[in-house]
Amino acid sequence: MKSGFVAILGRPNVGKSTLLNGLINHHVSIVTDKSQTTRNNIIGIYNDEETQIVFLDTPGIHKPMQQLGKEMNNMAYSAAHDVDVAILVVDASKPFGTGDTFVIEHLDIHNVPLIIVFNKIDLARLDKTEELKKTYRAYFKDATFIDAVAKEGFNVDEVIKTVRNMLPEGPAYYPPEMITDKDEIFQIKEIIREKVLKTLREEVPHSVAIYMDHIEWEKKPMQIFASIIVEKDSQKGIVIGKNGSRIKEIGTKARMSIEKLLNQHVFLELQVKVDEGWRDAPSSLKEYGYKYEK
Repeated sequence: MKSGFVAILGRPNVGKSTLLNGLINHHVSIVTDKSQTTRNNIIGIYNDEETQIVFLDTPGIHKPMQQLGKEMNNMAYSAAHDVDVAILVVDASKPFGTGDTFVIEHLDIHNVPLIIVFNKIDLARLDKTEELKKTYRAYFKDATFIDAVAKEGFNVDEVIKTVRNMLPEGPAYYPPEMITDKDEIFQIKEIIREKVLKTLREEVPHSVAIYMDHIEWEKKPMQIFASIIVEKDSQKGIVIGKNGSRIKEIGTKARMSIEKLLNQHVFLELQVKVDEGWRDAPSSLKEYGYKYEK
């Protein structure tokens, strides 16, 4: 059989997580309209009768302002090594800029087969897309180009087909029923964070982390106690909302998605805690699961 590891790389908000979810036909990586939504390398596993492809969704590569950003970049850089194929996702609707140059200069992806997916092609002008492709061809003359609309599933099958042709013969690295390496606790925390990001819009964009306080797995319904971490007291008030309206909305939406994930009823209790400057504190980054370990 064909098998191997494939890194999905690129700038923030270009559609990497949407592409991963489409490739494996499961929602394993949270998606919002916020940049830098993905903060960890997340494995999604594609299986068919002749193939196993282990995709690694990575944080968006960007010029970091806090230690958290450096840790996220390091996760992406590490994923680019020791893979069989690299996929670089580009937002085709936007012109080539300094952020794209930053990605190209910091990524070491010249020694593996490279697919460049020009995502959001439906939002792009043809002439501008051709200019963009010429620019990328100058950097990566042997890359394979694929136009895609990950959100709609357009050409996702072409990505699978192209990756399959590039992979070596090899074993299945994971059981065929397995779709991600992340455990249920990680997935629950990500669901809560997704609902926070979607509910808060731009008010508390990147200052939120989720800490799992306690889970009582055997209780009926299952009891889940988690904390939403923010950096300032003012942000705490925003998350809670007037008379607790906002945290109640977040909790209701998160509970529904968690119940779908676990296929059982759950009781979810959320509280908000302030951890000032956590994005620059190594101990906090480690506690919340964002410390890159070599």
